[in-house]
Amino acid sequence: MKKYILLILISISLPAQAHHVLGRPAYSLNEDSNTPPSMQVETQIGNYFVTYMVFPAFPKAGERGRVNLYATRIDNGSAYNGEVHFSVKDDVFFGNGQPETLGSQLPDDSVYRQGFVFSENGDYIITANFTDGDEPYTIDFPLRIGPPAAIGPIGIAVAIIVIILIVVNLIQRKRLLHSKIRNAHDETRTHDETRENNINSDKPS
Repeated sequence: MKKYILLILISISLPAQAHHVLGRPAYSLNEDSNTPPSMQVETQIGNYFVTYMVFPAFPKAGERGRVNLYATRIDNGSAYNGEVHFSVKDDVFFGNGQPETLGSQLPDDSVYRQGFVFSENGDYIITANFTDGDEPYTIDFPLRIGPPAAIGPIGIAVAIIVIILIVVNLIQRKRLLHSKIRNAHDETRTHDETRENNINSDKPS
């Protein structure tokens, strides 16, 4: 059975297109080992504990960054030592982004280091895939490149709902106003007709 996990960090920012994503082996990045990560997450998937980190703390478009991944078995604590494949796709609000390959890495002291360079700011999903025996594993985690946008998918959805409610309210008020005007006109006409009938009835025959 395929093991699959999707970790979602709530972020109000606009989706961007993952154009010209460049994967690099991490040893070419020349980052200081003390550089703080932008996130560090530990999770359990199938028979493994998986830890991943993203460097640097605030990744930017056009600058090199890296993903560190470490996987150990739950039963005996041994580290996974096979190959891990990395890919990336847009973190889109509707539909599915098209994945692009970042690279495949072998462990370096039990740590998988995958570099990346993005040409555009935006929200992305990085996916790590590996297989233990006949069992595939997939880990998805979010990555923000650049500063967050002022309004994102959630904000857009809320704005659309508010606009719809305002339009519906205006339409209902317009209909109610027209109904009142029509009723007032009908009442006036009825009153005039009644008055005219009364006048006619009072005339001597």
